[in-house]
Amino acid sequence: MISKQNKSTRAKSHPIRDPHICPICCIIPPYMTDHIIKHGDDEMRTWAMNTMRTSEQFRGRREVIGNLSLAASTGQKRRTIYDARQGETLPGRLVRGEGGRKSRDVAVNEAYDGAGATYDLYHDVFERNSIDDRGLRMDATVHYSAQYDNAFWNGNQMVYGDGDGRLFNRFTIAIDVIGHELTHGVVQYEAGLIYQGESGALNESFADVFGSLVKQRSLNQNVEEADWLIGAGLLAPGVNGAALRSLKAPGTAYDDPMLGKDPQPSLYKNRYKGTQDGGGVHINSGIPNHAFYLAAMEAGGFAWEKIGKIWYITLRDVLRSRANFSRAANATINVAGELYGQSSNEQTAVRKAWQAVGVI
Repeated sequence: MISKQNKSTRAKSHPIRDPHICPICCIIPPYMTDHIIKHGDDEMRTWAMNTMRTSEQFRGRREVIGNLSLAASTGQKRRTIYDARQGETLPGRLVRGEGGRKSRDVAVNEAYDGAGATYDLYHDVFERNSIDDRGLRMDATVHYSAQYDNAFWNGNQMVYGDGDGRLFNRFTIAIDVIGHELTHGVVQYEAGLIYQGESGALNESFADVFGSLVKQRSLNQNVEEADWLIGAGLLAPGVNGAALRSLKAPGTAYDDPMLGKDPQPSLYKNRYKGTQDGGGVHINSGIPNHAFYLAAMEAGGFAWEKIGKIWYITLRDVLRSRANFSRAANATINVAGELYGQSSNEQTAVRKAWQAVGVI
């Protein structure tokens, strides 16, 4: 059995605040914003350009602060929600703290509840104490900037835009988006996967996987009941799409004139080999995403109980910052064997899944 001792020893080998681990982890991929700029009307292009500008400016500030940690570790669940009031100064005005009264502002409550569901998944299922495993305070800012079409983890806290209303709804609306972005923080403190190429795609995939598990557990859904979508509800009425990504069927989440078509492959032979999107971090994440889905479906039951545990321990104890798909596949197979036995149903499910997507 793999113990936490492996993690505590390995954690010293990479800088958890290295901005190259995830310079600024946004839920909306750059190729989607580019498509809006090219094909949207004047109003849409303005929103997209402003979102891109704001994100780039924040990325610069993030790289300046580098290894500086702003959020405190409290040793227990501590959610703190702020309101930027359409400004760009973080964190903003304090509007709800841990145990505080429910707000009249739905975005405040969604950010609070989503952070709680994420904390609970990691704490109750994986015995993890918040993002850093030391009780890091879970800070979030809502109503960031004006008609800001994104949400991101900046290395210290969550930030949510309100969307523009025509393409995107408010970014707190999807609990799996919240779980996704907070998981980027977990990746930051554990494997520290470099945000480029296959390691970057693994970074995005782990965020999608655990974002989906946050939603599934909050709804008490088994693998058959889950929709396996990331960002369902985020796309505004009239947009032709169900979500941002699909673990069940990568490449089918949306197909819209303004947003473009979901480019994710499900097979390794069809992976993106270009230089855009950090070498395909949001595109090629469809491959390990689909592997997780296949393994979970093969194992059955609640995905967070066995296959989720395999993925979590692999992230926590085994992977290094420049891991690729092959290393991740072999690592999850080995962890499954250590947890549940060689040739167990769980190990067989994981092996078959990686074979099905063509990684091994």
